[in-house]
Amino acid sequence: METYYKPQDLNKFEEIGKEAPELARKFFDYYAAVFAEGELTEREKALIALAVAHAIQCPYCIDAYTQTCLEKGSDPGEMTEAIHVATAIRGGASLVHGIQMRNVNEKLSM
Repeated sequence: METYYKPQDLNKFEEIGKEAPELARKFFDYYAAVFAEGELTEREKALIALAVAHAIQCPYCIDAYTQTCLEKGSDPGEMTEAIHVATAIRGGASLVHGIQMRNVNEKLSM
């Protein structure tokens, strides 16, 4: 079945710099620095990236960071828990914006 997102396109990511090589180089240098071992391990950063990938619903990132998490030693239970953390934050952020609705409602109902 044909889909909008093609898994093989992930392998073409570096081609994004063809028309703007200097900007692409800067991005990829930054990206590499962010994911290098630091205060957080590469494994912890991969779990965060996997959770964020689900929150922003990027299928390319989900594929890439599922693989990276497995390569860095995470198991499906840890990855699932990370996704639940992102889900809770995203859901809570939606709910807290309900206060905005209540504020507008109170203002308009006066």
